[in-house]
Amino acid sequence: MTEVATASAAATGIAMATEKAAKELSPEEERVLIRDIALTAEANTKEGDSFFLITQKWWQHWIDYVNQDQQPNNSNNNEGSSSLSGNSDSNGVGISKRPSGIDNSDLISDGPAEDANSDDGVEIHDTLLEGRDYVLLPQQVWNLLFSWYGGGPALSRKVINSGLSQTEFAVEVYPLRLQLLVTPKGDRSTIRISKKETIGELHRGACEIFHLNLEQVCIWDYYGHRKHALMNDMDKTLDDANIQMDQDILVEVLNNVNDTLVTDGTSITDNGFADKEATSVLLEPSKSSLSIAGGLSANKIASKGYSAEQFQNQTLGCPNKESDNHFGNSGVSTRGTFGGLTGLLNLGNTCFMNSAIQCLVHTPEFARYFREDYHQEINWQNPLGMVGELALAFGELLRKLWAPGRTPVAPRPFKAKLARFAPQFSGYNQHDSQELLAFLLDGLHEDLNRVKHKPYVNSRDADGRPDEEVADEYWANHIARNDSIIVDVCQGQYKSTLVCPVCNKVSVTFDPFMYLSLPLQFATTRSMTITIFTCDGSALPSTCTITVPKQGRYRDLIQAVSNACSLKQTEEIKLVEIRNHLIHRFLDDSFVSLSTIKDDDHLAAYKIQKSATGNVLLQLIHRRQEQETSDAQRWKPFGTPLISSLLCDDVIRSGVIQTIVQTMLTPLLKEGIEYSDDSDPSTSGMARDPSDHGSGEVDTNCASTSINKVLPKLPLQLVDESKTCIDLSAGDEKAINLSAMSHVVVYLDWTSKLLEKFNINYLENLPEVFKYGPITKKARTEPLSLYTCLEAFLREEPLVPEDMWYCPQCKEQRQASKKLDLWRLPEVLVIHLKRFSYSRSMKHKVETFVNFPIHDFDLTNYVADKRSSCSQLYELYALTNHYGGMGSGHYTAHIKLLDENKWYNFDDSHISPINEEDVKSAAAYVLFYRRAKSDTSGTSSAGSRRARDKTSYKY
Repeated sequence: MTEVATASAAATGIAMATEKAAKELSPEEERVLIRDIALTAEANTKEGDSFFLITQKWWQHWIDYVNQDQQPNNSNNNEGSSSLSGNSDSNGVGISKRPSGIDNSDLISDGPAEDANSDDGVEIHDTLLEGRDYVLLPQQVWNLLFSWYGGGPALSRKVINSGLSQTEFAVEVYPLRLQLLVTPKGDRSTIRISKKETIGELHRGACEIFHLNLEQVCIWDYYGHRKHALMNDMDKTLDDANIQMDQDILVEVLNNVNDTLVTDGTSITDNGFADKEATSVLLEPSKSSLSIAGGLSANKIASKGYSAEQFQNQTLGCPNKESDNHFGNSGVSTRGTFGGLTGLLNLGNTCFMNSAIQCLVHTPEFARYFREDYHQEINWQNPLGMVGELALAFGELLRKLWAPGRTPVAPRPFKAKLARFAPQFSGYNQHDSQELLAFLLDGLHEDLNRVKHKPYVNSRDADGRPDEEVADEYWANHIARNDSIIVDVCQGQYKSTLVCPVCNKVSVTFDPFMYLSLPLQFATTRSMTITIFTCDGSALPSTCTITVPKQGRYRDLIQAVSNACSLKQTEEIKLVEIRNHLIHRFLDDSFVSLSTIKDDDHLAAYKIQKSATGNVLLQLIHRRQEQETSDAQRWKPFGTPLISSLLCDDVIRSGVIQTIVQTMLTPLLKEGIEYSDDSDPSTSGMARDPSDHGSGEVDTNCASTSINKVLPKLPLQLVDESKTCIDLSAGDEKAINLSAMSHVVVYLDWTSKLLEKFNINYLENLPEVFKYGPITKKARTEPLSLYTCLEAFLREEPLVPEDMWYCPQCKEQRQASKKLDLWRLPEVLVIHLKRFSYSRSMKHKVETFVNFPIHDFDLTNYVADKRSSCSQLYELYALTNHYGGMGSGHYTAHIKLLDENKWYNFDDSHISPINEEDVKSAAAYVLFYRRAKSDTSGTSSAGSRRARDKTSYKY
């Protein structure tokens, strides 16, 4: 009763709104009316209904307009852009301006429509995404908005049944686009038609386009320019006939009065059966560039005893050269025989899951394993597994995706199991495809682990033993506890070498890996800009740019700076990070990784005398007055602090500190400036030699021995251990107790009069460690080799501070150097490109284009174990792509169907063929390589139960 009332109210609202001009409706009235109509339409959607595309930009403008009077909604609604519930925009600020006419121009393809029967000759872009580029509106909603705002063009799409049940519907935004080729004339055209339409409808449409009689024409599935099947079952849908986007359909004009199809001397009557006794009539040669493949050979001709279905399953035409490859393809196309072209419905931000699943499903070893009886290998008692439920859910999904037909599958049961065992993937937020892949591989391994009772193994360090012996021992121990199809196919082994930076203890272990995460690095070195200050007044501050190892340590940076500033044997460098005009930290631990220094940090280096017992550091912090309110000022730090070395006993006189500060500032004093004020002449004027204050109080080497500039008395304040400021400008003999102070902090308060006498610009604008310039088009498209990424992964580097190593010789945690080497490679090598990176203030995606090989990925020189006789050549067969930025974007997969030797783009439920040269892009994220088979491939070492030892998988 409620639904009837709602529908009635909506119908009444439509009638009233049509009569009432939109200008007379308030934004709130528009919102409520559209909401009610949309809810009614959604509840009553059925197959064949029309939905309309409308640009996301215009729709969001209208949402903001009608919600301008609503209170901000603080709920986290990811779908707010298309909400009709009254949510305001993300800033909680309404936009009162009424939208102009509907403008769908950004959805329209620039070129003219190729489709002979497209609506109004309008063709949309091929790469549009719902929610990003457009939203779908029921016809009633579109009609009302169009009556209010006008514009267009109208882009109508039909609702189709998208599942096995009769209640799963989807809007077919991209109907099939088919290329019609006429023989013998050679004419061609393009047609748009729903995949749920019948072959009969396609037949009639082709005849209308080329002005042919139905009785004179038969049509062929002409996939890959080969006759695959005669399409004569007029009630069969194009989806069931396995017709794909952008494929060819051959329209063959019969040339005898009996409507008999002719092919290589054998006629086929209109019921689809072959008739050997029919008169042979050969096709005329094509007059266009279209090359018609030859007909059936003698042993392929169907007899009268064949059924129509048997005949349609015959392979027609000669094998093309493309299928004649080094993997030993028979040349006989089996398109549709084994499936593999079934998409996955997007359940709401599940493209990350769909792309990873498709890559695993199309791994030949997994496809064979899960289509056979694998239940006997399920480990029901493994406490680390999911009691077999994940393996069963994945196996069931894989079988559906390899079943005949192309109806997209809704992976709801699998997602439910995933959410149960991995709550981080529950809900409908976007996630990292690689993180899901890692969980799936590990979870499937534990569910299918053949080891029911894991033995305890004690792995020993190498202790000088040969690498081969230690590696085999580690691998045997691993296999004793982990033995599954995942281990057989995906797990390899690398050698890990750790070196203690203090005692040089070397530790060698051999660890398994499931995938390789490679950094995207162009170079092995890093440029860093640092400003150098002197404490003896001998030089102005100077900026230098030095080059250090990208994976180096602080000691490398300190050494490079020392070389750049010609450091004397009696001097040392103090390296600090400056933040907010204060010293944030000293970079004095030689073994800390340079990766802890970010490009947007600010570094300063100070040349001081080498420290001796009793030395302390004097930090000079500059302050000046800044207006806080109309009647209040406050001293605030500015510029770059300065550092000097201070030799002292427990007590020091204020005049010594005054002299040291004057010495440090000497190079900054403007030329020709003479100081004169009411100060005591005895305490201002020429800077004195600090040795006049008595031996042992100040390092005499720290001051200039010949200072000819007139220096003023400076307003200094020293901060004591109780955080109290002591004025140092009132006389030189004030005694300062330093016994409880590890360092001395002195404030220099710059007055406007004092600022006029110094070039303080040298203290300001400290440069960043590395400043990125404008990114040119050339820089963005500069390729990075996958081999370079692999070499960066294998390069020696220090451990991060959060992952310290316990040195058994030092008995302490150490930031050791780590070096990886590939030892044994798996049958399927999964490579993760680390595109997402994080810094202290931001996170971003690296859009670098990586030039990865599709064929002959040669890892021979990267494998440390030279005993292996296995081929180290790999072929790419799948990859996931990520488009967009952090926390959003869209995932797809490129997959090669090995029985066809063709690449396809898997975009959720939408699957389309692509050229091999289009596989590479800057969106590539996770690569799947498979070992190229050769007759000389050897077997794995003892104890390893590799899949290649059990059966030979061929492409």
